[in-house]
Amino acid sequence: PGERSTGDTVRRSSLTLAGNRRARRALVEAAWTYRYPARVSEALRLRLEGLPKAVRDIAWKAQVRLCARYRRLNAAGKKPPVVVAAIAREMAAFLWAIGQEVEPS
Repeated sequence: PGERSTGDTVRRSSLTLAGNRRARRALVEAAWTYRYPARVSEALRLRLEGLPKAVRDIAWKAQVRLCARYRRLNAAGKKPPVVVAAIAREMAAFLWAIGQEVEPS
């Protein structure tokens, strides 16, 4: 989010458009899927088989946490695009954690 502050005045604004446009859009589009309950479909299970256990554990933790967070923020009365932006930001942190676990090839 953006912020313009001076002295005692603090003005917070919506998300800025700084950073990679494609990455931001991909994160936001992916965040919309957290409206649905956490589960592992058959197709997803097949994709997960070749991944290290640490990556699978982080991915499942993200799935459960972000689905619950979506429901909690939505129940608190937040507007859906605001909720999705919050989910996308947190999803970026989970992606960073996965990047720390995997050795570059």
